[in-house]
Amino acid sequence: MDAGLPFLPPYKNLDAADFEHGVNFAVAGSTALPSQVLAAQHIFSPVTNSSLDVQLEWMFTHFNSICLNSRDCVEKLQNALFMVGEIGGNDYNYAIFQGKTMEELRSMVPDVVGTVVDAARVQSNRSGGKRVVIPGNFPIGCLPIYKTAFQTNISAAYDENQCLNHLNEFARYHNEELQKAIHTLKQEKPNAVVVYADYYNAYQFLLKVATFSWI
Repeated sequence: MDAGLPFLPPYKNLDAADFEHGVNFAVAGSTALPSQVLAAQHIFSPVTNSSLDVQLEWMFTHFNSICLNSRDCVEKLQNALFMVGEIGGNDYNYAIFQGKTMEELRSMVPDVVGTVVDAARVQSNRSGGKRVVIPGNFPIGCLPIYKTAFQTNISAAYDENQCLNHLNEFARYHNEELQKAIHTLKQEKPNAVVVYADYYNAYQFLLKVATFSWI
């Protein structure tokens, strides 16, 4: 990688030699909310049931395997960097493509945001981790899958980057609520460094400066 950091091996990769530089507990297609919580809202996860709570349990199982006790874990992990996400986007992705309205999506935000920030809180409480990055959602109205599924001839539906306004507005709403929750977490843990990663504007910046070539 350009930053000189190695890719993190996935926790479930039995062929991984070691986790000296870190470990990846993420699962492609996973959600923040447990599948049974989504199912109660008639939203179904078509890819995996390994939601954020499952990934947290894997993480603590791993810590138990490398630490002698809680104090030893705190000492070993005091300088570790914890990335919590980006996660939560798939909760909305599945909801949107299964026909949920914008009003229904907005009603999901408190639970999704709360679950993500609670994961960071639990991690810090149980492992003593003091360096946490919590990314926000992407401008989903710029993603090709959404632009294809919801394309329209109404020019007002698009912004200057030809992204769908209503979907980006929703992504911004999620990110605003996430930042409020992160602010509360930072007040709870003044000795920790908790940072919001602005994936939304980073993606927008790349979109503006990118050059495209067609083969």
